[in-house]
Amino acid sequence: MGRHRHTLLRAAAGAAALFVLGVVVVAAANLIVLVRADGDVRSVASESDPATVAIVLGAQVKPDGTMSAMLADRVSQGAALWRAGKVDRILVSGDHGAWRYDEPTTMRRALIAAGVPAEVIFTDHAGFDTRASMERARRIFGIRDAIVVTQGFHMKRALYLARNAGIEADGLTSDLRGYGPQGLKGSIREVASRVKAVAESALGSPVTGGPPVPIDGPATASWGPAAPPGTPPAGAPGPDRS
Repeated sequence: MGRHRHTLLRAAAGAAALFVLGVVVVAAANLIVLVRADGDVRSVASESDPATVAIVLGAQVKPDGTMSAMLADRVSQGAALWRAGKVDRILVSGDHGAWRYDEPTTMRRALIAAGVPAEVIFTDHAGFDTRASMERARRIFGIRDAIVVTQGFHMKRALYLARNAGIEADGLTSDLRGYGPQGLKGSIREVASRVKAVAESALGSPVTGGPPVPIDGPATASWGPAAPPGTPPAGAPGPDRS
């Protein structure tokens, strides 16, 4: 009985130590993101300092092909930056890992409908997460300065990853309404997503590459091929992005 109790105590101590270590790692990673996320963050487009490009980050497109509330608000703020004369180009970066799920094209069409000229809208079809969006913005599109457009809970990590990618970035938040369960889920996930961001940045984890598409060149070069005939719009909810 004594030996069994001793074994249980050792196991409990080990589990407690692992828990404390996990808490320390999560706390440290979140602190790194919060401290190193440089850049001014504004909530009104007209108050933003000018930059070459607005990077509008992707979010969920619904099964019927319409934008989620978060994505619609990001697009709205991107269009507001253009109308205010704060940017010369807009890069929409999101998930297009399957023909039937296409965040960047959905965003591009919405920007055009909002009055942004098609020739200034670039699309990144391999922005599968925030780090990929930022690394590709620098490597593929040659972006050096930008205004990042996303919700407030996501902004610190986005600016941290922009800095790590070599982009001088400010932020424009897009919290134009309440987001209910989607917003709560995003805020909770953000704690773990910051750990992932720090770890992948430290390890230099690879992102999808591709040929250069200079941001000062023709936007149409980034739009990608049309979907095969008969492909349904959206068709399935997208994966969680971090």
